[in-house]
Amino acid sequence: VQLQASGGGLAQVGGSLKLSCTASGRTVSTYDMGWFRQAPGKEREFVAAINWSSSAAHYKDSVKGRFIISRDNAKNTVYLQMSSLKFEDTALYFCAAHGPPLGSAWEEEYYYDYWGQGTLVTVSS
Repeated sequence: VQLQASGGGLAQVGGSLKLSCTASGRTVSTYDMGWFRQAPGKEREFVAAINWSSSAAHYKDSVKGRFIISRDNAKNTVYLQMSSLKFEDTALYFCAAHGPPLGSAWEEEYYYDYWGQGTLVTVSS
């Protein structure tokens, strides 16, 4: 599975961006998908995850109510709609995928088998 993240760029505080992550190589319709981010000088951290059927989603506390993760299995794509952006959202955003058998370690990097290359989000005033 290859993951290609896109949609990053420059946004103003309070603005919005929508990230996309498209998988190739095989269908990820039975995979859990996640978004992580790494700010300059910091470790990579969990942002959001969605299960294979879109029946469950999980978020980092600081993005709850501002970010929405979704997926379109027909397009083999997962999205991260980011709103009310803050300076602290500035980071390189990575998408990740975990295939069957599925578990529940959604917030852990080790849970994911495949990673995209990252897309940069910069929030400015």
